[in-house]
Amino acid sequence: MMRLSKTFMNFRRIMKIFPLLSLVVLSFVAMGCYPEHNQSTFDPKGPVAEAQLVIFWWILIGGVIVTVLVEIALIYAIFKFRRKNEDEMPKQVHGNTRLEIIWTVIPAIFLAIIMVPTIQTLFYASEAPKSALPQHTLEAIGHQWWFEFRYPNPENPEEEIVTANEVYIPVGYPIAINLESVDVIHSFWVPKLAGKVDMVPSEGNYMWFEADEPGEYYGQCAEYCGESHANMKFKVIAVPEVDFNAWLQYQAQPAFESGDPLALEGADVFKDAGCSGCHATKTVVKKGSKGRVGPNLAHLASRQDLAAGMLDNSNPDGSVNDSYLQKNLRIWLEDPNSIKPGNIMSAQAAVYTDENKKLTEAQISALVNYLTSLK
Repeated sequence: MMRLSKTFMNFRRIMKIFPLLSLVVLSFVAMGCYPEHNQSTFDPKGPVAEAQLVIFWWILIGGVIVTVLVEIALIYAIFKFRRKNEDEMPKQVHGNTRLEIIWTVIPAIFLAIIMVPTIQTLFYASEAPKSALPQHTLEAIGHQWWFEFRYPNPENPEEEIVTANEVYIPVGYPIAINLESVDVIHSFWVPKLAGKVDMVPSEGNYMWFEADEPGEYYGQCAEYCGESHANMKFKVIAVPEVDFNAWLQYQAQPAFESGDPLALEGADVFKDAGCSGCHATKTVVKKGSKGRVGPNLAHLASRQDLAAGMLDNSNPDGSVNDSYLQKNLRIWLEDPNSIKPGNIMSAQAAVYTDENKKLTEAQISALVNYLTSLK
């Protein structure tokens, strides 16, 4: 009896703080759903994300209605059929065919109503509209743990322009995206533009999105893919079409390499240390050709981020800050595993696995100077 009494007292204490705990949880949920957050799905900036948000509201409202009705029925049953006193046996009910039919048919009707716009949205989001231009088709390839992007070369349809972790798109145009993975299952997700779609090795997938206004939209791998899954980020930069065309033409040009003696020394270190075996510095490749193990480093010095979004090189206006870039390159080259645990470079590159081949301070400085020159 004493044990039951203590249990009851503990239960009462828990119930007293339950409202406070609920308020705390709801506060965290509200903060996570804040529309201005750069990965909030409640602030769509494109037609696909907007259509998917409408479906979310339909399902949420339907779920709330069902929850309220079930709770009302439950509370009614508790009071209607409760035991009035110790001696009274509650009325026994062994089934109600009419009631069972009603609570089966009503949800079925409701689900059928929800099914129609849901299926329409699924088809809408999967197939790029006919207005999508071939020159805006994007190849997105998942790697552990970074994204490779390829564009059709406007000068030669048999070639592609390769970049990594930053994807530019023209505002107001549907962008068809072909998805692929070279290792494990990844998932391509830009919350403000479109829902997530899996990237499955050897099983091509596809999707599309469109940006209604210029801006930077943050993407993320949404399928657990290993130790640095949470560090597999990318950025979609939506710009006016004229700026997009200028950017694409710029990307098609060979990266500028400085004639500075330290940069030239860094270029030699890049080759001698084996960096060129995994990282290309050539932007244009044959269409469908196999990529390198690591990100393409051509025009690296013009990118706002390093290490798939882990290190920020940019000023508030989006321009690249050379000081930030140099600092971040040094941090990455000295210990990439501290930035992105489990990355392939730390695990396989001889300069990190063989103490005798470790980069010296002078070599790192030369490499930083060389990579900073790749604009």
